Amino acid sequence: MNLNAAGLRGAGDVWQGIKDVFLKFEWPFAVEAVLLFFVFYFVFKILADNNAKKLIPVYLFFVAGMGAVTLFSERLGASVFLLFLMVFSLFFLLLFSTEIKRSVWKTNPRTPSAAGAAKQENRMGMARAEENIAGIVKAVQSLSKANVGALIVLSNGNLPKEILDSGVRLNANISSQLIEGIFIPKAPLHDGAMIVSGDKIEAAGCFLPLTQKDFPKDYGTRHRAGIGVTEAADVSTIIVSEETGIVSVVKRGEITRYVDSENLKRFLRDYYWKEINGEGKTR
Repeated sequence: MNLNAAGLRGAGDVWQGIKDVFLKFEWPFAVEAVLLFFVFYFVFKILADNNAKKLIPVYLFFVAGMGAVTLFSERLGASVFLLFLMVFSLFFLLLFSTEIKRSVWKTNPRTPSAAGAAKQENRMGMARAEENIAGIVKAVQSLSKANVGALIVLSNGNLPKEILDSGVRLNANISSQLIEGIFIPKAPLHDGAMIVSGDKIEAAGCFLPLTQKDFPKDYGTRHRAGIGVTEAADVSTIIVSEETGIVSVVKRGEITRYVDSENLKRFLRDYYWKEINGEGKTR
């Protein structure tokens, strides 16, 4: 087959082109190289900081594939590759636009007085978090003892709007009495999931996507929903079994059963301290 007719370069032409890049060095090439470095670094950092490291090989595969196509094609030039890289990288960054905003706000320089105010606000936030943790743990223990089923989603604000709209918006303060009241059998919202976002009960009675993985038969709809939503979004869930009262927690699709009050507190602190610090680092 004629390579020129197919619009492809021979191996010799490709090798000569690579040598020309380094032998005939020009400043525009240096600027492009620096630009590429910062694009790669920023995308990798965003993916690594937001529990999306599995997407890095996907990103590299498509970039390398497009680079190879550009290298061997006579019709596609470096400008086409740069355009593809920018658009493709922008797509990945848009997936984490909320996290990028949070990162930018977090790194803004502060004056000493602003830093002191931030520390004070952080202490107050931790105090509120401990109150919320105590309320949730108390409610879960009561529901477990009474064999009342419950499903609580710990959201970081990135749940699809469709899930929130499937229930009833509450935007209520967290309290053990309200949580127990929502999950009372035959109550209007008891069959759905409660969505907790920060120190608010954002919604209740919400429907969640079910996991498609195989689990034991004693995992009912509530457990499958509690697992499924953590596979679809970066959230965690707390599940109380209606049949046995067993408390389970789920994170990134992995379920842990027979969770006692102390382990539940640690699970909740991991969620709340991640919200306070913005990076998931406890203090």
